[in-house]
Amino acid sequence: MNKLNKIKVIFAFFLTISSFFAYSQSNVFKVTLDAGHGDHDFGAVYSGRIEKNIALAIVLKVGKILEQSPNVNVIYTRKTDVFVDLVERANIANRANSNIFVSIHCNANKNTAADGTETYVMGLSKVASNLEAAKKENSVITLEKDYKRKYEGFDPNSPESMIGMTLMQEEYLDNSISLASKIEDNFERLGKKIRHGGVKQAPFMVLHKAYMPRVLVETGFVSNPTEGNILNSDEGQDDIAKAIAEAILSYKREYFGSGAQEVVEAKPVKDTSTPKKVTPPPTKNTPKGTFFKVQLIASIKNTPLEPKNFKGLKNVTMVFENNMYKYFYQETSNYEAAKKYLEEAKDKGYGAAFLVATKDGEKISIQDAIK
Repeated sequence: MNKLNKIKVIFAFFLTISSFFAYSQSNVFKVTLDAGHGDHDFGAVYSGRIEKNIALAIVLKVGKILEQSPNVNVIYTRKTDVFVDLVERANIANRANSNIFVSIHCNANKNTAADGTETYVMGLSKVASNLEAAKKENSVITLEKDYKRKYEGFDPNSPESMIGMTLMQEEYLDNSISLASKIEDNFERLGKKIRHGGVKQAPFMVLHKAYMPRVLVETGFVSNPTEGNILNSDEGQDDIAKAIAEAILSYKREYFGSGAQEVVEAKPVKDTSTPKKVTPPPTKNTPKGTFFKVQLIASIKNTPLEPKNFKGLKNVTMVFENNMYKYFYQETSNYEAAKKYLEEAKDKGYGAAFLVATKDGEKISIQDAIK
């Protein structure tokens, strides 16, 4: 073999190795797990049941399960009893280019009979209980040095002050709701109570700063003696960790497949490992112009478009996209009218509903639509 051919062989070898590693990395599903609170920030404390310790224990158990799965990389915001700023927790996920971010907490209430789980996605809400939950978790920033400058004047006692900062992240909402729904479904199978039914939206700072599908899980009430003792036990933590981990793996299978295909920029792709085929609905002619619609839910189920299936709401339409059915309420070119429709949907119980905008059938940001 002459010198030129040797060079060609060596070059081809290194090219193959480089391609293999690049391909392998592109198929890694990255999960950032966030254990709420830490160090001097104890979180909720009732009769020796300490939120920071329970949250960390559950996170480590979830991570251990996930690490046993192929093509899954787990990133932790903390693995020990340390304090991590809220914005740094999100930045850890951002720097890792994680596919999802899951923040785990425990709940508490002066009413020690309160029990059940809650799963939140990032969003604005006028529901008092949702705002109160966000206020409680956001208050952690006051324990950070120079928090007023760091958070640009954000007031943790007024989660509504985050308004206007969330519109750019609406592209992650569908996937966040899907992940949160899977977690709640598994909690329900475990026999856990789902408080007030369904995924909730609230302006959590730790979620706001993470640029990917993300959820915050309240695993139960440490203030409730019965539920709190379960949360504080190895067996109880094992059950919760397994429910969360299985939901994450189900989400991975649905949006990223078994690892046989490339994942690009955390965008959902068709899961070729699933034998069941979903037939999309027939497409319709798209009207020209700019329109606003209220997205109610995104689901893998094809639900008949009847008012009884949507809490009495009429004029519900559906679009099949990214292997999911997205259900919309109303359509208007008037932004003020769209906001009223959104309020109607929320009043009917669709707390995670939000506005979307299209121009000539193509999705655009709300800001561009208003312009």
